[in-house]
Amino acid sequence: MLKFLQSEQGGLDGSLLNGARLIGRPLLRAGRAVQDLIIPPRCAGCGKIVQDANSLCGACWGEMEWIARPYCSVSGVPFSYDLGEALVSPDVLANPPAYDRARSVALFGRTARRMVHQLKYMDRTDLAIVMGRWMVRAGADCLTDPDAIIVPVPLHKRRLWRRRFNQSALLAKVIAQETGTVFMPDLLQRTRPTRQQVGLSEDERRVNVEGAFQINLDDKTSLSGRTVVLVDDVWTTGATLDACCRVLRRSNAGEICIITFARVAAGSEMPI
Repeated sequence: MLKFLQSEQGGLDGSLLNGARLIGRPLLRAGRAVQDLIIPPRCAGCGKIVQDANSLCGACWGEMEWIARPYCSVSGVPFSYDLGEALVSPDVLANPPAYDRARSVALFGRTARRMVHQLKYMDRTDLAIVMGRWMVRAGADCLTDPDAIIVPVPLHKRRLWRRRFNQSALLAKVIAQETGTVFMPDLLQRTRPTRQQVGLSEDERRVNVEGAFQINLDDKTSLSGRTVVLVDDVWTTGATLDACCRVLRRSNAGEICIITFARVAAGSEMPI
């Protein structure tokens, strides 16, 4: 009799739960509809009203300079024509990088630039969700290791205090959640404040970040052989990313991959 009552109770609870779900879904949709009427979703690029939140209107979608094959199998820099799936760019051959692979969603053109600036300077932290999901698709071949560590490029604590959040950490967290991999926001530390990279030449950027990063880990040997995916919003000259990769290499990390949302390359705009 006790088992029968327990089974009946369990069935009743299950029915109530299913009923609540059936009622809750329409209510949730209705709530979203009301919210959209009060605050209509807007294009993440230009701000025009669109059907879905955190999406792009047709014009902004068309302006996005998406990076797709063919591109360098190491640096991810797009080629103007297909030279073979595993071809490496002359720059990579002449100057082998500290990383193994790098991927980006788009060139730093008009729409990508607006999205980055809204996330970074206008507190549009909601954009990190769609940007991070696009980064997962763009960097799919960097995210095949289930034991990989997702690591954002860090801000110095003073700048983090002023800005209140690290946009690279927001993007990295989305990537980790989407892929089920480990998110380690504090693995890298910026040990000293550096000048803003904007406006500096490539050589000045490299000098500016030299020795500015360290591993924040008691047992650095635990990084030995681990795949590390380094995440940033924009790749400009690569000086900051290179400095981070070299620190990781000295700690015997395994494969080092880089995923950025946008990348400054030939034909795209430099940041201001």
